[in-house]
Amino acid sequence: MPAPHPALRASLLAGAAVAWGLVLTPSSRAQEAAGTGTGRPATETGVTSQAVAVPMVDVTAGTVPGALPPPYAGGQVAQGGSLGLLGTRNVLDTPFSTTSYTSELIENQQARTAADTLINDSSVRLTTGANGFDDTFSIRGFPVQAQDVGLNGLYGLLSSNRAQAQYIERIELLRGPGALINGIAPGGSIGGAINIITKRAGDLPLTRLTPMFISDGNFGIHADVARRYGANNEWGVRLNGLYRDGETSIEDGNLRTGLAALGLDYRGERLRWSIDGIFQRDDTRNFRPQITLLPTITSIPSPPDSRSNWFPGTRLRQQDSTIATRLEYDVTDWATVYGAFGYRDGWNEQTFPDSRPGGVDALGNFRVTNGYFDSYSKTYSGTVGANFRFNLLGVGHTFNLGYSGLQQKAGNAFVASSTSSPSSIYNPSPLPPITAPRTDPRRASVTEFSSLALADTLSFFGDRVLLTGGVRFQDVSVNSYSTTTGARTSRYDADATTPLAGLVVKPWQNVSLYANYAQGLTRGQIVGAGFRNTGEVLAPFKSEQYEAGIKVDWGTVTTTASVFQITRPNAIRTATDDLAYDGEQRNRGLELSAFGEVVPGLRALASATFLKPELTSPTIAAERGNDAAGVPDKTFSGAVDWDVPWVPGLALSGRLIYTSGSYLTTANTLRFDGWTRVDFGARYRTEIANKPVTLRANLENAFGENYWLTTGTFVTVGSPRTLIVSASFDF
Repeated sequence: MPAPHPALRASLLAGAAVAWGLVLTPSSRAQEAAGTGTGRPATETGVTSQAVAVPMVDVTAGTVPGALPPPYAGGQVAQGGSLGLLGTRNVLDTPFSTTSYTSELIENQQARTAADTLINDSSVRLTTGANGFDDTFSIRGFPVQAQDVGLNGLYGLLSSNRAQAQYIERIELLRGPGALINGIAPGGSIGGAINIITKRAGDLPLTRLTPMFISDGNFGIHADVARRYGANNEWGVRLNGLYRDGETSIEDGNLRTGLAALGLDYRGERLRWSIDGIFQRDDTRNFRPQITLLPTITSIPSPPDSRSNWFPGTRLRQQDSTIATRLEYDVTDWATVYGAFGYRDGWNEQTFPDSRPGGVDALGNFRVTNGYFDSYSKTYSGTVGANFRFNLLGVGHTFNLGYSGLQQKAGNAFVASSTSSPSSIYNPSPLPPITAPRTDPRRASVTEFSSLALADTLSFFGDRVLLTGGVRFQDVSVNSYSTTTGARTSRYDADATTPLAGLVVKPWQNVSLYANYAQGLTRGQIVGAGFRNTGEVLAPFKSEQYEAGIKVDWGTVTTTASVFQITRPNAIRTATDDLAYDGEQRNRGLELSAFGEVVPGLRALASATFLKPELTSPTIAAERGNDAAGVPDKTFSGAVDWDVPWVPGLALSGRLIYTSGSYLTTANTLRFDGWTRVDFGARYRTEIANKPVTLRANLENAFGENYWLTTGTFVTVGSPRTLIVSASFDF
């Protein structure tokens, strides 16, 4: 197995050396530097005209080659985002439902991972708790695994457990299938796509040190250093380093995290190039537990205290190393070619007990087995393409051509205890010993994706009507192997042609009516731990989406409304404890959202989702028309951020997250209770010794509510009341 902490310490020391080299480079004092070179507007969160002076620079996005879309009013979301094959587009010009969250929001809410920001959207819910094995999302009622989060447009390059917030500039959320736009996701997600944009050096030098504390006793420090060099600031360097260690919000839990992320970039008149190196290492003792409820129970047990650990003695060690590069070149004013490539090497070691055989009964009792479940994956991911912009017979065209490919080799090793012990989620017993030796993971699967995509956006009547049509030719190849003998156990090679159509009509400049039809080919899911057929690869399948909506930009507030339908095979836990497909799940929904600056100094995010997750053709005829297990029918997210006018530099914030109940099984006989989480926050910007300082405090789950997070019979508890305190010092 890989050596633990010496490698981590060496990496962090190397990162610190680079950071000090940048710090000692002659430059002016760091201001509030923009992460992308676009600057932050003078109305930045927490700063009013009477606030303590913290210099800001407003740089027009269009003056910087390849710059990201600028922030919208309030600074919490961007005016647009990238759409993979289709390029970067403004929100009103996009025939999809999208949101791009900024680093400003990430920092002010003190997100630890991307998940802490994405729950601001009602269509996104976490099905795993903080300090759990990973961040698994649900978007529009369908699962989206952590391994399906993209990095600068490429899949398979981020940690298969979670994306740390410290290197993130933007979090781009696409609701609905994104196969034509981004290609096939490694884990087969169809509910939506998440893309992480990494930080780049802004035009202003930045040297920021942020010590932090997270209850119950986890301390950390984050360093963020950025510089640009050259006659026109062509060359940029951005380094982020994080180290955290200490007690977590789980009984007897401890989390040690190390992160080093280096981003280099060049922005010339026609050429843009970047490269990212990310190293992430976590060592968690007693991570947030997950367990299976018996599908035959007659009542759902009450969730235990959210700080409790019904599997005392769990251990998770994980490490990920990524390098990724991207190059774009404007051949002419109307033609651009691009290419990107990345490699990731990751592994996990975990002591992972579960409740097999059976599960938890109505009184919270179960029999526990203990086990080692270790894994690795090595991923190569890349894309090349070109886009052309021209007019033909009075019609504008943006023609895109792209090829993408991914190869992922994965292996695992599972060693279980020979005995089981009686236990309870309210009074857990010691774990049974594992007498068999731990074994190294062996090859379990080799997955290869390749696809060629074409798309053209036609523009009519001065961009008042935008019609997008496209098609992706996709091939999915998966070979499965026995981790015992090494022999190939199964193989499939499927291909499909999946179309996309999108329409935007703008009757007025600030109003956008849109509709889309999207189809995707999805690789079959690799069955994870907790099932009898762990490691098996399910068959590939197609999914479809129909969507229509309206977006209105009122000046400083944008509102959206959309209706949609997505269909895909329904995944169930069988009577023999296998994960398998059974019929079709059809999710129909209504989404409403608003974001922006309501009045000067008051920023808001609000969204609501109403969903009908219907089973249309289950094997059991009596379940036809029932709701899918574990999918809530109503969710709401709302957040406000307010500059206190009579205390310069002070801002207060609040957030409410509501999730309705959902069913335990597709029989729809038992339903989980809904839950509401309330968060509060405050920050204060000032100067100490003529240096900008920002103090932040956030209290999550302020009222300490205990609740189940669920995908049906597979459950965990939500995170307890958690306090996060930090102080950012700019030098």
